[in-house]
Amino acid sequence: MLIVKKIRVALLSCFVLGLAIFMVAMAPKPASKTPNIVLFFIDDMGYGDLSVTGALGYKTPNIDKLAAEGTRFTNFMAAQAVCSASRAALLTGCYPNRVGVFGAFGPKERVGLNPKEETIAEVLKANGYATGIFGKWHLGSDSIFLPLQQGFDEYYGVPYSHDMWPLHPWQEKAQYPPLFWIEGNKQVKEIKNLDDASFITPSVTERAVSFIKKNKKKPFFLYVPEPMPHVPLAASANFKGKSERGIFGDVISELDWSVGQIMKELKTQGLDDNTIVIFTSDNGPWLNYGDHAGSAGGFREGKGTSYEGGQRVPAIIRWPGVVPAGRVSNKLLSNIDILPTLAKLTGSKLPKEKIDGIEFVDLLKGDDTKTPRENLLYYYRKNSLEAVRKHDWKLVFAHPGRTYEGSLPGKNGQPGPAPENHEIPLALYNLARDPGERYNVYDQNPEIVAELEKIAEAAREDLGDDIQKRTGKNNRPLGSAVKN
Repeated sequence: MLIVKKIRVALLSCFVLGLAIFMVAMAPKPASKTPNIVLFFIDDMGYGDLSVTGALGYKTPNIDKLAAEGTRFTNFMAAQAVCSASRAALLTGCYPNRVGVFGAFGPKERVGLNPKEETIAEVLKANGYATGIFGKWHLGSDSIFLPLQQGFDEYYGVPYSHDMWPLHPWQEKAQYPPLFWIEGNKQVKEIKNLDDASFITPSVTERAVSFIKKNKKKPFFLYVPEPMPHVPLAASANFKGKSERGIFGDVISELDWSVGQIMKELKTQGLDDNTIVIFTSDNGPWLNYGDHAGSAGGFREGKGTSYEGGQRVPAIIRWPGVVPAGRVSNKLLSNIDILPTLAKLTGSKLPKEKIDGIEFVDLLKGDDTKTPRENLLYYYRKNSLEAVRKHDWKLVFAHPGRTYEGSLPGKNGQPGPAPENHEIPLALYNLARDPGERYNVYDQNPEIVAELEKIAEAAREDLGDDIQKRTGKNNRPLGSAVKN
């Protein structure tokens, strides 16, 4: 009888446990919280400027921690190797020439990203997000182009690169006006000298942290386009003279601190596990500034070129429980792919007009069988198709372009020569075997060349090509503040 009783008790216990498990399984699950988004976009940071990619003379522990807790993408490309164009690409999900943007807008230019274009901020704002930008805008300095007119609720920062000021080495020719911080749509404080510029990173950080505190109870998109390490370099007293790499190392150390402060605030508010954090840069290093420039990490050339050193940039994405930690992916991606990926992750609607970005959600979540992006177009100058790529094959077309090779770099903040009309030769590179683009295998691979030429021809039909004097069918207009 005792044995039978024990069996009955055991069976009853199993039944109760099974019923409890069934009820939990059948209970309605709470809806997953909409993720917050923090997007760091660093100015002129090269592929080799982080500890995790081999930088020496300083440490980047907070950014390295992002890589350890997320996925680092080693084949991530800026859509164009210069300020305004890369920012337009990031925010619209389009090749910059599709939306009429090229180069770097100057303070006197009455142009900007067309307000008719939809930005990431507008896409997310329509889905209930609070949106803020703190840092460098550089998509038009007339009020009609400023961030509050492009989907952002808050803006504090500089309207363009902070070297576009009266202290520029070429000021006699450039005649730059005074540089101001802008709050919303208003100029609030002039940046007169390097002492003033040393407050740029702390000010951006303070505003970003404040934005998180203010919007902790609703989903937010925080865009942090850090103005440094674009020249002129300046670090606050807490970092100046502290690294073994001079002022450049000091500036990077302070940027790493800035990332750490923002991540700390996310944790303080209990938001870090439900926040997608993206870290990348707008283009490669401005190499002719020598000791005031970063490193392309072994890739050829730098900012302002269509070689890998100009467009391959650091990229890290962190989202605990969704994005695998400590992973490295070598799949080809571009900053134009950020918008459609965030739209899918947040259930937001894509822009009505055509975009060029490709969502990579499955790859981001760890499915390495996915190859969302196969091709990439390398446009530069106004609308010159300088190269095309498919997987690891890259075809560079003959064109006049910038080179840093063969010239001594500058020192102490003064630029060295960087000829703009160097004859770049026709060449084919296999980036898997030759990431430094040194071995031209054009003659040995006619079938690969023919395949890449087809991609180029389709691009010329779509977007045009100044090298061949071709006009595209689908370019959209740049915004203009000048009334006709």
